[in-house]
Amino acid sequence: MKVLALNFMVLALGSLLAVAADQPRLPVAGQSAPTFTLPNQEGVQVSLDEFKGKWVVLYFYPKDFTSGCTVEAHNFQRDLEKYTRQNAVILGVSVDTVDSHKSFCTKESLNFKLLADPNHTVVEKYGSVMEYNGMTLAARNTFLIDPSGIIRKVYLKVSPQGHSEDVLADLQQLQQAK
Repeated sequence: MKVLALNFMVLALGSLLAVAADQPRLPVAGQSAPTFTLPNQEGVQVSLDEFKGKWVVLYFYPKDFTSGCTVEAHNFQRDLEKYTRQNAVILGVSVDTVDSHKSFCTKESLNFKLLADPNHTVVEKYGSVMEYNGMTLAARNTFLIDPSGIIRKVYLKVSPQGHSEDVLADLQQLQQAK
């Protein structure tokens, strides 16, 4: 009986480890930001490396044209000039297509880059994948990356309302600390 129980525990532990190995790893503060190149809403390839020397707000969001994603995008757009004054750029990433991003930017008057990741490459690199109603989407996570490419702050499962203000406050605090 003890051998049977021990065998069951070993099998259960093995299954848990196999599932954990399949889960994307979430980058953490202090780590180099994983590099990437994705097309923006105009179909132009954009690389994280292009922004060395600037702060980057890399935000992942589930889907264009949804209420929470629209609120979050509008708040970043509203604060865009404040980010620019603080030497920061905003990059939004979802698994939507270039065409979807183009329509979303046009309809919502967005003037920052939205990057298309329909193959889930970057959302997986950043541990920001979620399943919803049988669809693979980007989880609502944000990474604040410093001018040397180091992640300084990670925001998980953010609320779209007030998120831009939180990021701006943290950006100011991090810049003053240097």
